[in-house]
Amino acid sequence: MNLNDIEILLVEDKPTDAELVLRSLKKVTKKFHVVGDGAEALEFIFATGKYAQRNIENLPSVILLDLKLPKVDGIEVLRRIKSDELTKKIPVVALTSSSEDRDLRECYELGINSYIVKPVDFEKFMQAVTDLCKYWLSINIPPR
Repeated sequence: MNLNDIEILLVEDKPTDAELVLRSLKKVTKKFHVVGDGAEALEFIFATGKYAQRNIENLPSVILLDLKLPKVDGIEVLRRIKSDELTKKIPVVALTSSSEDRDLRECYELGINSYIVKPVDFEKFMQAVTDLCKYWLSINIPPR
């Protein structure tokens, strides 16, 4: 897959959760990329490190971001995305197991576009991800 043609960036460290999300994503798009920690997410988004050859102008259409990540946590990833002129308009959706008020409040203060607590029920989780991706890729009109 061409890493300059990614619609959805999934940032998820738990392989089981990533696999569930990928099952839903495949119903909506084949243009996605998965990273397993916050440091790799930042490398991908800002085209540095192992992604230095990726054209930074070709940004994902939406980022699905877990908050509890190794190396760099999701809130710091969000902070970096929303504080950069090039990336601040990318829709970022927290897809997390955290229902902590502090996380919710901080994410919205930083400019998160949506905050979804992962449903425990398998079918509800799959449907939530499918609906989420359809909305951001098909229904939402992004800034031009």
